[in-house]
Amino acid sequence: MDANRKVELFLERPMRRGRASATHKGALIIIGGHEDRTGERRVLGAVAERLGDDGKIVVCTVASAEPDSLWEEYESAFRALGVPHVYRLDVESREDAATPRAMRILEGATGVFFTGGDQLKITSQIGDTPLYSRVQEIFEAGGVIAGTSAGASAMSETMLVANDGEASYRIKSALLMAPGLGLAQDMLIDQHFSERGRMARLIGAVSQNPRVLGVGIDEDTAIIVEHNRSFVVLGSGAVYIVDGSTTSYSNIGEEDSDRTLSSHGLTVHMLSQGDRFDLLTRTPFAHPAESMEREKERKRKRATGE
Repeated sequence: MDANRKVELFLERPMRRGRASATHKGALIIIGGHEDRTGERRVLGAVAERLGDDGKIVVCTVASAEPDSLWEEYESAFRALGVPHVYRLDVESREDAATPRAMRILEGATGVFFTGGDQLKITSQIGDTPLYSRVQEIFEAGGVIAGTSAGASAMSETMLVANDGEASYRIKSALLMAPGLGLAQDMLIDQHFSERGRMARLIGAVSQNPRVLGVGIDEDTAIIVEHNRSFVVLGSGAVYIVDGSTTSYSNIGEEDSDRTLSSHGLTVHMLSQGDRFDLLTRTPFAHPAESMEREKERKRKRATGE
């Protein structure tokens, strides 16, 4: 379809997540930040593997204050991983997200990668624009949407945008949240998790609405979400789950705002590489990390004919 017509179509009929026809054929790869870009590249390799033999990935640097240097790093990393088509998409305004140029860059893309930076720049610049509709279209067609650091937080239905929360969470804490892109449904994602001591703030966020599942992801670690039904952990760190559905008591709506939060009965899981998590039943399943390494080796041998 002509790029100009594509923009017109998405302006007339945006591809919003709540549509009755919405599907979840694609995969989300949600990364906790500081993933290895020069060595083994295990996490980025998972993105590359899902792009297809003639895959095309578009690296969107909208969140970054230093987009040029980030683009160079990711272009080098994805090309080293054998991705044949690597493109850059800069978005400096909402007008940029509604241009035929953006549609042309995304034409034929089998994956989109959001870099780190400021997650509010992602949502405020592309939310409900033709660019967002095109990302949703790629996802629904079976493509991969990946994001690291701020790009990971933006995947959430609700995202954390302020308060590092290294101390115990107080009810009056300036924990600011905002609507995310909504690709990862019913999840609130935090990144750089153990490295920045963010467990208290994730518990505080989940306590405000236990319907939403808290997911904290360490650096150089990712969750690979399939069909919004389950995910598997990949990488050198851990993934922490805070499930507030089992909460028996919380003082968040009762006590003076100077008080420290009390929250009883929360369910917390710590997962590592290979472990799986069922998002529908909120149940973890152990899976040896070595099994993922063996599967990767089998794929390599099939590809090389060994």
